[in-house]
Parts: sequence; structure tokens; C-alpha cells
Amino acid sequence: MRKATRNGKVKRSSGRALTAKQKKELAVLAAMPDDQIDTSDIPELPPEAWKDAVRGRFYRPLKQPISMRLDADVVAWLKKRGKGYQTRVNSILRQTMLTDINGSGG
Repeated sequence: MRKATRNGKVKRSSGRALTAKQKKELAVLAAMPDDQIDTSDIPELPPEAWKDAVRGRFYRPLKQPISMRLDADVVAWLKKRGKGYQTRVNSILRQTMLTDINGSGG
């Protein structure tokens, strides 16, 4: 299993380190052009296998803890719906950001 660390790097958490032989094999593969790698034991899927695929379905952006000062009435409004006010703040900011990025935000 892999887990993202605070600096955004992925570290292995399977409990077993790679052997010297495995590291050497991976280095050889990494240096090889893609078209030279034998993938015959994992054939490509036909196009119809991808018809219901969804890009980014399991993507979860890394969260960065911050401190922010908000007006008391804004915080009260966010909290009045119960748990999850920080998630609501993130959702509101993300929607605003995407609107701005897509050029439809004034």
C-alpha cells in the first residue's frame, strides 16, 4: 500500500523493502524505452472495456492544513448545518476557483 506524505511524495508502506535484485530490475526497466518492455503477459484491453471508465474517480487532492481568519457570521453560517464546515469551505472555494479558471468568473 502507498501513502502520500506531507511533502507530497509517496512512500511504500507494505512492510517489506525491495531486495537489491528487485531494485536492479526496476532500474533496468526504468531506463528502457516503453516500446522495448515486454507486456505480452498483460495484453491491452479492448476499447469497449473502457466505455464506462471515469477519469479521476478516486483522485483526492492532498489537504494542506492552514490557519484562516473568517468573519464570525460566516463561520456561524458554515457551522449551522453541523459537522463538515471545513469541507463546505473547501467546496465553496473549489467551485469559485474552477469558475475563475474556466474564465466565466467576472
